[in-house]
Amino acid sequence: MRALDALAGISRFDLIADFGALIPMRTIGYLLGIPEEGQQQIRDNTDASIGLKDGSFQSVSSATFENAYQLFAEYIEWRAEHPSDDVMTQLLNAEVEENGELRPLTRIEVLTYTSMIAGAGNETTTRLIGFIGQLLAQHPEQRRELAEDFSLIPGAIEEVLRYESASPVQARYVARDTEVHGQTIAEGSVMLLLNGSANRDERHYPDGESFDIHRTGSHLSFGQGLHFCLGSSLARMQARVALEEMLTRWPEWHIDFDNAAMAHTSSVRGWGRLPIVTA
Repeated sequence: MRALDALAGISRFDLIADFGALIPMRTIGYLLGIPEEGQQQIRDNTDASIGLKDGSFQSVSSATFENAYQLFAEYIEWRAEHPSDDVMTQLLNAEVEENGELRPLTRIEVLTYTSMIAGAGNETTTRLIGFIGQLLAQHPEQRRELAEDFSLIPGAIEEVLRYESASPVQARYVARDTEVHGQTIAEGSVMLLLNGSANRDERHYPDGESFDIHRTGSHLSFGQGLHFCLGSSLARMQARVALEEMLTRWPEWHIDFDNAAMAHTSSVRGWGRLPIVTA
């Protein structure tokens, strides 16, 4: 894995900037058909669009959105003339049924899907990798179990997802009057579902405030039902590969929390800077 090969011989690095952010960025870039030289710009645009300053919401300039969409638009037009085996080409060739007839996706629809996939796939998986590094540093005995038995890694990743959700809340529009725990919720209401809190509900997760890689059962970090996360399998695979590679190279590590910092964004939760020490 090139991202880690570049860190050979280095005993201290930023798990986010030097590793965690690179894996999803390259993966999503290759899947979409975006060349490596353009992938960092896309991540920078995503950071600019969801980042918060001083912990408060800042309106994003129209220029930021325009530049981000223009970058994708140029790739889409180029891919339309140079089709390949990637998601962007598939979107350009896709058809949807409307009023009983099939039609191709419009350029705006292709642009919207492409930018959504790029942004969502980059941010959440980056934060997941950061939480993996944090939690296994804080629970070294469990990290050593994983280093000795890689078959435990998939379950450990599910526990990280449960314990520290990168997407801790989900907003939903109420389509019709309904009742929840004896409370009537009117049609047209907006509900904010605290899935990060639900993931630690003691009624469903015994000793839910404890991190345990041997825990079994489901969680809500990828949502539920119709809106279940489209990229859940890809995120799990990236996290598994990232952890396997880390444990192979550095079975022991700790975090310099004095110099770590959480990211301030409008939609995801996780580390923005996480110095890791492997020696």
